Amino acid sequence: MRVVFRVAFLAVRAALIVIVAFVSFRAPWPDPGNFSLLIAAVTASTLQLVLWAPADLIPSASLRYAFLLPYALAVVTFTCDMAAASPTGGEFMIQAVLAAVMAGSDTSLAAGLSVAGVGILACEVQGLAGATITSTVEHPFILLVGWMVGRNLRARQVQVDESAALLAKADQLREEQAKVAALDERARIAREIHDVLAHSLGALGLHIQAAQALLTIQHDEEQAVELLGQARRMATDGLNETRRAVLALRGETRPLPDGLAELSADHQRRHGTRVTFEVSGEPRPIPTDAGLALARIAQEALVNTAKHAPRQPVDIRLDYADARTSLAVTNHLGDHGAGDHGAGDHGPGLATVNGGFGLAGMRERLLLVGGTLSVGPDGGDWIVVAEVPR
Repeated sequence: MRVVFRVAFLAVRAALIVIVAFVSFRAPWPDPGNFSLLIAAVTASTLQLVLWAPADLIPSASLRYAFLLPYALAVVTFTCDMAAASPTGGEFMIQAVLAAVMAGSDTSLAAGLSVAGVGILACEVQGLAGATITSTVEHPFILLVGWMVGRNLRARQVQVDESAALLAKADQLREEQAKVAALDERARIAREIHDVLAHSLGALGLHIQAAQALLTIQHDEEQAVELLGQARRMATDGLNETRRAVLALRGETRPLPDGLAELSADHQRRHGTRVTFEVSGEPRPIPTDAGLALARIAQEALVNTAKHAPRQPVDIRLDYADARTSLAVTNHLGDHGAGDHGAGDHGPGLATVNGGFGLAGMRERLLLVGGTLSVGPDGGDWIVVAEVPR
């Protein structure tokens, strides 16, 4: 669009040079000096137009020769103003004004004012030589108006360029946001694959390995069949859990209390351990990621209780407080002691049966939703507490 405008502007200037020269040279020349002024004005205007046409159309050339433009415009302004003040060259004021407009739009503030000043100086020189009041008063005013028009055009072009740059930045930002969103979604899917499939397949592998050992080493078919039955139930439970994870990824999660109640009942049925589940406060919807993180915390905590303190009672409490939602899983240690759960919340107690990150991974999941996780012994109990903002 800018190139089209430049071409049109060059065509208009060329046409004006031809028209002004034709009108001026048709008039009688009372003084041979006027003829010299007219020739100088036409020559300066034509040379400036021809020499700067490539620079107007090619940005690289414009940058290379930009420092010469104020000098060329000053020559055009001076010669055209001198010719305009003559008896037969008044039309050359048009060329002088166009040069002043270009000085305002295509040069710096100081250079543009210098070009306009040179034109005003030409008017005053002609005034001292006996020119009319129009040449000495009106022409300088018209030159200043032309320069201000050029400055306004320059300001508008700068604003257009800045707007285009901002739009390009906005498009780039949207692309970056889309990439970040895609990476976040991939990370979320990866966490779900680890928390569901790795856990289920790890436990299933252990049961199959134990059944294989019973068959090949101890030849205890009855116990092996029982282990294979447990493995089959684990595979079914893992498939159901995978379906629930897919629904969670789609945002179709069931209420958190219902999910925790079902998880508690499954653990009690599978391991023969008493599991109590209690909800305090007024249940309310919480963000999907936060609810899913709490459900995974409960799942990992129950896996650890079965591994480190089997058949010991477990209490699960979901508390809806004013500013947060918390989940506490308490496991009575019995004769196993805190050492079997691991020394501190970074010890072996944080690893699940698949050797993964377990609750350590859950801590990272909670950090993503602004939550916290604390794990450790409390008297004869092992307590896991997770909190998420309301």
